[in-house]
Amino acid sequence: MREKGRIVIAEDHTILREGLRALLSSQESLEVVGEAGDGREAIRQVEELTPDLILMDLSMPKMNGVEAIREIKRRVPETRILALTVHKAEEFILEVLQSGADGYLPKDASSNELMMAIRSILMGKRYLSPSVSNVVIEGYLESRRTSESITPWDKLTKREREILKLIAEGHKNKDIAEYLCISVKTVEKHRANLMKKLDLHSAAALTAYAMERGLVTR
Repeated sequence: MREKGRIVIAEDHTILREGLRALLSSQESLEVVGEAGDGREAIRQVEELTPDLILMDLSMPKMNGVEAIREIKRRVPETRILALTVHKAEEFILEVLQSGADGYLPKDASSNELMMAIRSILMGKRYLSPSVSNVVIEGYLESRRTSESITPWDKLTKREREILKLIAEGHKNKDIAEYLCISVKTVEKHRANLMKKLDLHSAAALTAYAMERGLVTR
């Protein structure tokens, strides 16, 4: 770790991002070197700045935090990641950790716990908030008692998940096609596959499902 821990803040809500910047900037041992309002920008910031740590909100536009974490760990593995989220479901926590996050902290945590998590991760340790660690332990014990089953979510491809997020954000097929540089026909095919795999038959149902998964917030 450098003399000062260099941090990037990835959070799509400006007021929260500014609050985090003010808090971290008040610490002599920390330096905020960049900010991002969506997942793709977070990846770009990390590649350009190679910070020691990125605070990663998980519900962001364009690319959700889980996918961004995977990309950051693939491209800049030395940067450590602390996930910040409102979600406390065991399945969601495990997915985030499996994606490569070094820590998991709910957004209702205190500023003292945030600083503890940051310092622990910068020292090379992992951090799991006590408020969610019990959820993980209970889920693990339950999985030992029941056979593991494959959920509809597990059946979705990376591209299908990406399109699901864009649909939930209100983008039309044509806009999605232009954004992803694919044909409208390909988008329509992915959309049909999504509906079939999830057994959902409208954009509203897909949006509700995406919100449950933490891909978008409304």
